[in-house]
Amino acid sequence: MALLAVDSHSGAITVDSFAERESIVSEENSVQEPCIGMEFDSEDAAKEFYDEYARHLGFIMRIDQCRRSEVDKRILSRRLSCNKQGYNAKMRDQYGPVRNPRGSSREGCKAMMLVKVDKAGKWVVSRFVKEHTHPLVVSGRPSRNQMDHKDRRIQVLTLELEHQDKLCDLYREQLITLLKNVEEQTELLSSKIQEVVGNVRDFETEVQKSSHCS
Repeated sequence: MALLAVDSHSGAITVDSFAERESIVSEENSVQEPCIGMEFDSEDAAKEFYDEYARHLGFIMRIDQCRRSEVDKRILSRRLSCNKQGYNAKMRDQYGPVRNPRGSSREGCKAMMLVKVDKAGKWVVSRFVKEHTHPLVVSGRPSRNQMDHKDRRIQVLTLELEHQDKLCDLYREQLITLLKNVEEQTELLSSKIQEVVGNVRDFETEVQKSSHCS
């Protein structure tokens, strides 16, 4: 039997047994569980589905790593994780541990859903890890709009990073084109100079021949 702890202040229910955590969700509020092969029309649709699944199960979704095409830089796969995924590195200064360390929300959780885009343009679940390494808290969180400040900030910075990556790729292409044009113009100018030098030498030769004949 799962052990449930009720917070008297927030009314949140903490699930201490992961094996029976679904039993706290009523039939009317149940949500479909991800499975390998499940398809979505877009990356955003996959995000919305996993976020809804996370909300019902009792954790917060983190928009995690993605893989891009080497040709056009479009996103080919996206990993959606629990916000307690990974660990925070212990930071130390030259005098020892940092004073007043901030609490970490990372607990090394491996729960995740990986979606990849197929040839038909559908986003397909290719990997799903169900189990969490921490208690889950079922609350009245309605959507991603009420994620904690850190996760919202991470999401904003991730989107900004993707935008900056696209700008860097664009600037890189423009720079390569510019350098190519400069190289072509340099080669053209060099050939023109060689042609002028050759003409001058031919002219000098003709002048010398004329002076000898006279």
